[in-house]
Amino acid sequence: MSESRVHKSLLNAKVNLLFYFLSLFFSFYSRKIFLECLGDNFIGLTGTLGNILGYLNLAELGIGSCISFFLYKPLQCGDRGKIQEILSVFGYLYRKIGLFILFAGCAVSLCFPWIFNEAGLGMGIIYFSFFSFLGSSLIGYFINYRQILLQADQKNYLVAIYFQSAGLVKTALQIFLAYTYRNLYVWVAIEFLFGILGCIILNWKINKEYPWLHTNIKSGKALVKQYPDIFTKTKQIFIHQIKDFLLNRSDELFVFAFVSLQMVAFYGNYLMIVNKISLLFKSVLDSVNAGIGNLVAEGDKPKMMRVFWELMTIRHFVAGLLCFSIYHLIQPFISLWLGSEYLLDNTIVILLIIYIYMVNSRGVVDMFNHSHGLYADTWSAWVELVLNVGITLVAGYHYGIVGILLGKIVSVFIIVVFWKPYYLFRDGLKLPISHYWNGAIRYYLIFFLSFGIASWITSHLPFHPADSYWAWLLFAACSVSVYALFNFAFLYMFAWGIKDFIKRIRK
Repeated sequence: MSESRVHKSLLNAKVNLLFYFLSLFFSFYSRKIFLECLGDNFIGLTGTLGNILGYLNLAELGIGSCISFFLYKPLQCGDRGKIQEILSVFGYLYRKIGLFILFAGCAVSLCFPWIFNEAGLGMGIIYFSFFSFLGSSLIGYFINYRQILLQADQKNYLVAIYFQSAGLVKTALQIFLAYTYRNLYVWVAIEFLFGILGCIILNWKINKEYPWLHTNIKSGKALVKQYPDIFTKTKQIFIHQIKDFLLNRSDELFVFAFVSLQMVAFYGNYLMIVNKISLLFKSVLDSVNAGIGNLVAEGDKPKMMRVFWELMTIRHFVAGLLCFSIYHLIQPFISLWLGSEYLLDNTIVILLIIYIYMVNSRGVVDMFNHSHGLYADTWSAWVELVLNVGITLVAGYHYGIVGILLGKIVSVFIIVVFWKPYYLFRDGLKLPISHYWNGAIRYYLIFFLSFGIASWITSHLPFHPADSYWAWLLFAACSVSVYALFNFAFLYMFAWGIKDFIKRIRK
């Protein structure tokens, strides 16, 4: 990547990393306060409503991802007229989608008396929560659509600064009010008000950053016919988004359906920890997304492949570190944080880390597929979707959370691990798939070897992480350091891309 792209990527990474650590404390502390002051059922309700809104947001059809792809070239060329046209089309389409989601949300809400008849909460708070969350979501469709330009222009750090600053203040205020008044309506009202505030601040910043940017939703309607490729790509991306949603966002709905609303909160504790740790690495690693788009737009294949293997090395190192940490540390942390009554079976943890490794190591292939506009493999999305839902419905009914995770693992293994790299190398990079596997198989072997050695060594440490927070921190520092040392050493000796990455950071 060019120095400008590297500089922007590093700036995005630094800002995201800063706000990650600032929000981490608030997330864990607030979760405990909210569970104690607002109740398990209410926290389970917010998770369930969030997933219902996620289903409604599938109406977005993948237009946001599609628009970011079409913005890479005009941003590289500095074509402001083209950028304004694309964003005008985007604004017009997003307004139509927002109206559809509004009406669909109202229709879905009519079923709440049957859906939540055993929730243990009044229908007043359920409806108030849902329409507050729905209103916050619709802001993005009617007002905040222009932020896609910041993301495509590698200025996502601005979104992080303003949105996450407002989020931290919001969480602090919710903690205080929940502890003081224990009122569910007040908590939800703060959530909605800060959604509006964040929208106002971000739009002010966009106007300041791009004073020349003038979008017109009415003209966007007339311009739609000039961009037929947007609809072609959107239809393809939509299928993939349905699949991704069911894999990433449907857990709590399936748990609610096959187990209980209370277990949504229990399982949600694990998901929150996993997502927060994943977000730490995602904040850094995904900061190069737009840079990869610009790199592919240049068309320099040797440079592309060097960057590809550098990023693959980093992704597999991070995925392994994440899985090792979760396997050894999440159970004692839950016990210390919330109490042993919130622990889930260790089999769930094992299946969770298998899924986490596959998902987190896939990022580079996904970025390059997106940058090449490779979404035509809609059949693969249907296969993954059918496998996931089919196995989940059968196994989830009989085995609960274990069965739900099995559905996710099998579907991801077949499509993500095997098909997606083949598709990228065949239609995007136009290289033999053997070139990919010669490099990728090394990462998998190194992970298993490092995991086994580090687990054996840390099992002989003279302290137990569940005894106290200090014991947990000491165990975490020792065990993670051992894994990182062995994994990095094996990567340096056997993997592709690690030496190029070391040269880059030495510059």
